[in-house]
Amino acid sequence: MARMQLVGAGKSYGSVRVIDDLALDIDDGSFTVFVGPSGCGKSTLLRMIAGIEEITDGQLIIDDEVMNDEGPVTRGISMVFQNYALYPHMNVEKNIGFGLKMAGLTRADTKERVEKVADILKIGPLLKRKPAQLSGGQRQRVAIGRAIVREPRLFLFDEPLSNLDAELRVAMRLEIAKLHRALGTTMIYVTHDQTEAMTLADKIVVLRDGAIEQYGTPTELYEDPDNLFVAGFIGSPRMNFLSANLRQSAAANTIETSAGTILQPGPLETKNVPTSGSIQVGIRPEHLRLGDDGDFNLKVTVDVVENLGGRYFVYAQTETKEDIIYEMRSANIPKPGDTVTLTADLSECRFFNPDGPRIRMATAH
Repeated sequence: MARMQLVGAGKSYGSVRVIDDLALDIDDGSFTVFVGPSGCGKSTLLRMIAGIEEITDGQLIIDDEVMNDEGPVTRGISMVFQNYALYPHMNVEKNIGFGLKMAGLTRADTKERVEKVADILKIGPLLKRKPAQLSGGQRQRVAIGRAIVREPRLFLFDEPLSNLDAELRVAMRLEIAKLHRALGTTMIYVTHDQTEAMTLADKIVVLRDGAIEQYGTPTELYEDPDNLFVAGFIGSPRMNFLSANLRQSAAANTIETSAGTILQPGPLETKNVPTSGSIQVGIRPEHLRLGDDGDFNLKVTVDVVENLGGRYFVYAQTETKEDIIYEMRSANIPKPGDTVTLTADLSECRFFNPDGPRIRMATAH
């Protein structure tokens, strides 16, 4: 296991800056997921940690040792790639054990460690097969086995499930979670799929344009996002956003959305409140319900109803043509064209500066 730190880490390709002054502290034995849209720098950052990409600025520290100039083996790192990268002419046993052979382990020691890993991954019966005889999920297990067998102190995964179909992705996601629990090794996992991030991670790093937008537990990012980007990126379906106007006075704050909803949120922190008074109100689909008994009441017209079996997502529009998604689990589902009133509690609403930063409720002293 290993504690890993990045201190002022940066990466440039000539004059193009792709990672900028990044600071990160990953706990020993944790499962950390890098997530963000395509081009945000998550795979580049992973390759910097692995030693595949040079770190232009700053330091990579593993267990209190600066590792910038060390190779992957010295860093104690194993990496699982998106494309498996198995040797087609070798069987599973030789694919898993190849790195140990190159490191000079005896045949007996290599065989013992390969069989132990095969048992953990439940691929013992496949050891004599070649990659062409394996399914996609089996190949991914072999790739993971090749990383495990080296007994590294840090595992890196670069979108390892993106080539699998949806059902197999779910199954492999569970297997990776079980593997982390069994091994207790520090793992860093890159994905563009925020569902994978939410279900696997102890901590999530949300990246955009080579910078960290927020770093925290899945619950923290979902319930307490720092800005509009994180609020909209984490969660499926995404958080709803309505344009609104904030009027502040000594007596009370009043927020009126473009759809006519009136909210009185109480004292707000002033540092992110825009001078124009224009803000965004965010609320998640599962916090909206039919009725008018809450603090947040909104009339919408239904466009589409998405039936997912045990639950429904209803896509609708406000009278001012802003999109709204809400979740239902009852049998009394509205139909396209119906007009309904939605309600929610003030405690479930989040407020944002249009430029991104969160406007938080003021804390009592």
